[in-house]
Amino acid sequence: MTIVQSILLALVIGVVVTQVAHMCTTVYLHRALSHRALTVAKPVALVFRFLLWITTGIKPKEWVAVHRKHHAFTDTEGDPHSPVLLGWKRVQISNVKLYRDTAAQPETISRYAKDLPDDTWDKLFFGHHKTGLALGISILVIVFGPFVGLLAAAIHMNYYLAANAAVNALGHHFGRRPYENGATNLQWLALLTLGEGLHNNHHAAPSTARLAHRWYEVDPGWWIIRGMTFLRVATLRFDGVRLLPPARPSVTPTA
Repeated sequence: MTIVQSILLALVIGVVVTQVAHMCTTVYLHRALSHRALTVAKPVALVFRFLLWITTGIKPKEWVAVHRKHHAFTDTEGDPHSPVLLGWKRVQISNVKLYRDTAAQPETISRYAKDLPDDTWDKLFFGHHKTGLALGISILVIVFGPFVGLLAAAIHMNYYLAANAAVNALGHHFGRRPYENGATNLQWLALLTLGEGLHNNHHAAPSTARLAHRWYEVDPGWWIIRGMTFLRVATLRFDGVRLLPPARPSVTPTA
């Protein structure tokens, strides 16, 4: 295999791994755990947790707590990662640090994730994020070799972190606002994150599993959820779009 072929292979693998991580993030962490928009069967939830462990090292209750706090204080004092308060460039660059700083506050976890206590799996495996990341990288290296495996891991890390930061940074600064809230819709970002870029829609209806509200909007995460409901491994909280009371179509969406 030539060096060019190795790089292209690493690129494909890195993107695939990132999409797996995005799937676990949007379907399980975000829509299922954070907002209870759907309930996932326990064996499937365990698969999601394992995949998150080896692809991101994220501790679910920390991610959930920070996200719920974001919704409680959206773009006001107390929001962990508001570009309105901090500037979108700082949020884009420092998103991981902002998450860690907020998750490190004991009151954040106790208040916003008290329904997610550690279980045996967390204590033995999933609570040890470095072990999960090391395992994930080791699998790539063993299967594809050191060069391709490590390069794929680097591509995945940069893609995943940049895309998730963009949802918080760009998704509250640039884009369309069909509903009257501070978040925005960026369809190109939604395609890169399996739907997360439809952020204005999400803030308008956070307990709804479907992020695409219009015929021309694309939410790949919803396709996965529909497949899960068809297989009866997930149950929706609501069938349709359930808007929050103040959320209504804006007269003049901004581009």
